[in-house]
Amino acid sequence: MGKILIIDDERAIRRALREILEFEEFAVDEAEDGKQGVEKAKSTLYDIIFCDIKMPQMDGMEVLDELIKSKVDTPIIMISGHGNIDTAVQAIKKGAFDFIEKPLDLNRILVTIRNAKDKTVLVEETKQLKTTVKRFKGSSIIGESEGIVKIKEMIEKVAPSDARVLITGGNGTGKELVARSLHDNSNRRKMPFIEVNCAAIPSELIESELFGHEKGAFTSAVKDKKGKFELASGGTLFLDEIGDMSASAQAKVLRALQENVIQRVGGERDIKVDCRVVAATNKDLRKEIEEGRFREDLYHRLAVILIHVPALNDRREDIPLLAEHFLSMICTEHGVPRKSFSDDALKALQETDWTGNIRELRNIVERLIILCGDTITGDEVRLFANPRANA
Repeated sequence: MGKILIIDDERAIRRALREILEFEEFAVDEAEDGKQGVEKAKSTLYDIIFCDIKMPQMDGMEVLDELIKSKVDTPIIMISGHGNIDTAVQAIKKGAFDFIEKPLDLNRILVTIRNAKDKTVLVEETKQLKTTVKRFKGSSIIGESEGIVKIKEMIEKVAPSDARVLITGGNGTGKELVARSLHDNSNRRKMPFIEVNCAAIPSELIESELFGHEKGAFTSAVKDKKGKFELASGGTLFLDEIGDMSASAQAKVLRALQENVIQRVGGERDIKVDCRVVAATNKDLRKEIEEGRFREDLYHRLAVILIHVPALNDRREDIPLLAEHFLSMICTEHGVPRKSFSDDALKALQETDWTGNIRELRNIVERLIILCGDTITGDEVRLFANPRANA
């Protein structure tokens, strides 16, 4: 159920509260004065802390002040047999979760514990959401190599405009991050960033995904549906892996770019759209055009600005920065103390052949965090970075 600390100088109160909590299957720890309680609260992770107000040496308010100052996140429930409204209000203002008067009421204790645990869950979920949002915000591109510096300079120049951008580069190089950075630094940043992976959607569904459909347009179209062009109106539409788009969808995308209007599948009404289109591909579109698989007129509509993202093997000087970035991020995600790379480990990472680019580097860093000790060594990198080679 959880672990609870009771800080109270009265043994009878501690025993009574322990019996209640252990009956509810909580693990219970005790402290007989405020000083001992502070030491335990700082060194051990508790789910909830019960703290008496009137105690010798260090009273409950001092304990509360010290724990808040030390940034102990555990909900603290103050208890007292000498309490009044002013005392309760003062405790809550200082940061206590709740205030309970003695003699302790079983139902009140259990309700307060449940509420405190619910708050803890919400706080943790909020932290994780903030971390996720920050991670996917795309507001910064890691690297100081010549190629990455040029990309950052290009984003700074191009982002404020509505010019269409075509981003090229291999799988896992970070094309989506460039697209998000363009959006986040544009005048459209407060509006939606909508992503469509053209390679992941079956060709027979791509038009419905992009342009939406009317009710009855096909068997499973049980109601009207907006497409990504409509959903991205006012913001940015990111067409990832556009080189895999079907010929019929290419024709409709071309019309949308030319006229800023679309028609839903099964519909006849023109719908005005206003979205900036950023596209990306890992294919050579010039070659695709020569072989008749991609429309040249669509290419010229998309490629107003060209940005090429280099492979990780072509920017090895950025690997230590990227590795440290992923190390910090993944340790936070996993809730483990931050680990570190030895100099030899960073050198070994730079010497690795990164066929999967940044995506592969991130996965390897996560693997190393899980399998290695506090300091990741070069031998461990060589062992785990390419397990097939060592099998």
